[in-house]
Amino acid sequence: MAGPVRQPIDLQALEKYIEKHVPEIKTPIDIKQFGFGQSNPTYQLLSSNGQKYVMRKKPPGKLVSKTAHQVEREYRVIHALEKTDVPVPKAYCLCEDEGVIGTPFYIMEFLDGRIIEDPGIPGVGEEERREMWHDAIRTLAKLHRVDISEAGLTSFGKANGFYDRQIKTFGTISAAQASTVDIETKKPVGQIPHIEEILGFFKDKRYQPKDRGTLVHGDYKIDNLVFHKTEPRVIGILDW
Repeated sequence: MAGPVRQPIDLQALEKYIEKHVPEIKTPIDIKQFGFGQSNPTYQLLSSNGQKYVMRKKPPGKLVSKTAHQVEREYRVIHALEKTDVPVPKAYCLCEDEGVIGTPFYIMEFLDGRIIEDPGIPGVGEEERREMWHDAIRTLAKLHRVDISEAGLTSFGKANGFYDRQIKTFGTISAAQASTVDIETKKPVGQIPHIEEILGFFKDKRYQPKDRGTLVHGDYKIDNLVFHKTEPRVIGILDW
């Protein structure tokens, strides 16, 4: 649910940008902030004609990870997938000018559906729960079947060496998080248990699958999917 704005933005500057670059969004707008997707602050925009939109922006200040907050990358992949059978929201614009609201941002369609936070999917029947998970799997398969060349994403990333890059990135992020000081104990939170053993296992080439170039979401889980309000099907993948 969207609520009060916890990370304020320059609403006047945002409206001025929207009026120039996204005329289908009618100003003035009302703004709220979602409680999820906060690796990149996420806002709900309500236009003057009652239409809802979503804005995601890069957080301010020094970033722990150079790869975890790339809203430019999110916009590009969502926009490219609009031409495929992968369910994604419509992407309206990308602003890379930090002078507008402080950091880059993009605006996309608001999908009016269900976001499930509990993987057990409480509150639905057994058959519907099973079908929701099946459609989540079918949706992931659709993503992995996308022809990168046809989607215009050949320069999106490197098609080889994926596992080694991910292991390196995970190790770097884990080390940075380990040095973060707990606000209650005033001590570093420390390493994830057995992290060195885990990284060592995945670095072993014997356990790595062969490279095959395809799109990977990076955080594909139940609460990054939007389900239809009454049907057990995915209508959008979020939080790239």
